[in-house]
Amino acid sequence: MTEGTGKLDRTWRSCLYFVGLFYLFTKTSAQIRYSIQEELKVGSSVGNLAKDLGLDLETVAGRNLRVVTGARQELFQVNQNGGALLVTRRIDREALCAKTTPCMVNLKAVVENPLAMHQIAVEIADVNDNAPVFSDENYNIEVLESATTGARFQLEGAHDPDVGLNDLHSYKLSQNAFFRLETESFGENDKIPFLVLQRSLDREHVAEIKLQLAAVDGGKPQNSGVLNVTVIVSDVNDNAPVCDRSQRSVSVKENAPAGTFLIRLNATDSDEGVNGEIEYSLRSKFRNGESDIFVLDNRTGELKIKGQLDFEENQVYELKIVAADRGSVSLSTQCSVVVKVEDVNDNQPEIEITSLSGRIAEDAPPGTVVALVGISDLDSGDNGQIKCFLPGGVPFNLRPSPDGHFYSLVTSENIDKESMSSYDIEIIAKDLGTPPLCSTKVIHVQIEDVNDNSPLFSQSPYTFYVTENNKPGASIFSVSANDVDEGDNARVSYSLDRTGPGQGITSFLSINEENGTIYALKSFDFESVKTFRFHVIAKDSGRPPLASNVKVNVFIQDQNDNAPVILSPVGTNGSAQGAAEIARYVNGGHLVTKVRAYDPDVGYNGWLLFSLLEVSDHSLFSLDRYTGQIRTLRSLTETDEAEHRLLIGVKDNGNISLSATATLTIKVLEPKEAFAASDVESSVADEGENRLVFYLMVTLGSVSGLLLISIIILIVMQCSKSTDYSSKFLQQDTNYDGTLCHSIQYRSGEKRYMLVGPRMSIGSTIVPGSNGNTLVVPDRRRTASGEDCVYPGWILQHRASQAHSHTGMHADG
Repeated sequence: MTEGTGKLDRTWRSCLYFVGLFYLFTKTSAQIRYSIQEELKVGSSVGNLAKDLGLDLETVAGRNLRVVTGARQELFQVNQNGGALLVTRRIDREALCAKTTPCMVNLKAVVENPLAMHQIAVEIADVNDNAPVFSDENYNIEVLESATTGARFQLEGAHDPDVGLNDLHSYKLSQNAFFRLETESFGENDKIPFLVLQRSLDREHVAEIKLQLAAVDGGKPQNSGVLNVTVIVSDVNDNAPVCDRSQRSVSVKENAPAGTFLIRLNATDSDEGVNGEIEYSLRSKFRNGESDIFVLDNRTGELKIKGQLDFEENQVYELKIVAADRGSVSLSTQCSVVVKVEDVNDNQPEIEITSLSGRIAEDAPPGTVVALVGISDLDSGDNGQIKCFLPGGVPFNLRPSPDGHFYSLVTSENIDKESMSSYDIEIIAKDLGTPPLCSTKVIHVQIEDVNDNSPLFSQSPYTFYVTENNKPGASIFSVSANDVDEGDNARVSYSLDRTGPGQGITSFLSINEENGTIYALKSFDFESVKTFRFHVIAKDSGRPPLASNVKVNVFIQDQNDNAPVILSPVGTNGSAQGAAEIARYVNGGHLVTKVRAYDPDVGYNGWLLFSLLEVSDHSLFSLDRYTGQIRTLRSLTETDEAEHRLLIGVKDNGNISLSATATLTIKVLEPKEAFAASDVESSVADEGENRLVFYLMVTLGSVSGLLLISIIILIVMQCSKSTDYSSKFLQQDTNYDGTLCHSIQYRSGEKRYMLVGPRMSIGSTIVPGSNGNTLVVPDRRRTASGEDCVYPGWILQHRASQAHSHTGMHADG
């Protein structure tokens, strides 16, 4: 058989296999139908699907019996052990089918070996799990009180998502005397309730009727929903206004001014809306025929005086006032008001200023005369008798003359112009009438200033912040002083105090004498001077002048005016160039070298970041942007170059960043060269590291030495006190061995300490940092000559040194 013939046979066999498979898959049997209720418990059995399909129960698992629901949720699954169709999740008929009946879920049952498919229909029967509901719990309806009996008013219907007998069945209305309930059907399922008026309404008796409408379904047990119905009875104009009193009386004094309130009419109308709104009107004319002297507010019923009353002309006024509502057919009533006019003391006292000195100095003594005042009254008897006085709170008094017709206005105490620069003195004259009448007169007195206040600065002390590199001659800040005096006494001039603290600083400062603006005659450098202080003097122009001074603290703020300085690598000529060597066999992550830099600025201006500007092979080396460490990214291969050049940039984080660059040449050594150069490289690296450590250790050693010498001197002074006193005291110590000094050892964590001092002090000292489980024992050490050795406990530690520190912003990892 040829090769071509074999390929053709295999192709035909494949086609016949797929045709047979398609035939078996599309072959269906008679449809199986089940019926269940909604809300069945998960895991409940719908029916034995395997038995209903005629399958052998022993081969169900082998034939992989399963159901496919298509686009619906997986509501059912087949138990492979017994072939039962089980409920897998909550079934809600309303969510699946809404009002559609019957509610069917179509499934496909699939078995294999051989492959077959069967149609299954599951009918979901409704249960009464929903009560009828209204769209809102409360419903308001408005009905005119003139509505006739038999009038119908539609209410909102309820909705029940259940179907059949479980759907909405009927409505029930709560018991009431005014309405009955009727129901009409609209469509197949909708039932609309109506209220039917069966008794006349009267808003003045019942303005609001509360009802409850219940919607009931036909299920067992029944479910229901309730709607709260409020019937609002609307008004019609069927009541006339009524005055609270048919006649009102009021008294008013003849000197009452225009606008004086007399009385408020009060009429009521039991209607509502415009039918209950009342308007008042004055309808009668006066018997004397003069113009109206009263005014009536037609909305509020307030009666007020419009003109001038005179008791001698008319003592009684009778007014007729009509109160009418604003209904379409207006209803009205009439009220009566009697106004009685009373006689009063209607002549006020008169005040006359006969002599006035309107200006006095603030240092004038008490008793200084300011003005002479005359008083008079046109009335007679008690109405013409006058008392004159001043209100409280002013530094003045009135002194009466013997005849009582004149008063002298005098000062009663010392006066301070800064507290009050002028006075408006109110003189009050009151007669003895019933009621008494008063008149007033105001005298203006101006207080003249004297120089009794020193200038006062707005702040004390002043604190200013000046950015370095300021422009020489430009103003940097200003001070301000205020003098509460006036004129020359308040004119302030400023000067620098060149005799107090900071007199050296004031040599490059100047101040504007008039406004206190301070100028810098030179540019400040934060790296040289960070802060300074001086005093400013403020002096007024009074006679004699008064002065005050204030301290000014100035802090120089750093600018990014220093570029980073490369510390390593550095070439022999001082340039930022260097070289490093690595062996070709090093692995990825190997530390090649470290770039070190320094910036004398502070804060962000001194915070340095490293970056690779140029590199011959980006895949070979990396630079840590914060520490400056250069490491290999991978192992070197035979094809990598033997020499690499890196251009490294260092920049600070100032607003205007400054930067510097360094050039590093990395040479790759072959294994033999690397072995020979390892010792040299190690010694060179150690020498560079040791040089930096040396400088730091010299500084630390100097400070430690000074501290050690001070401590030794202090101990020697304590040990060399009076021998007699020490002996007497130490003889009481049973452990005394003849020495004046004593030592105690103690441990704190991994550290050991020795505390040495005079015996009388050590014996009563609580060892700092010791705990309850710390062993404290005496320790005496002698030299070869037998003398006591002094070991300060705070400098003898188990560990010889701690991590050193240095000043300045230094990017050294």
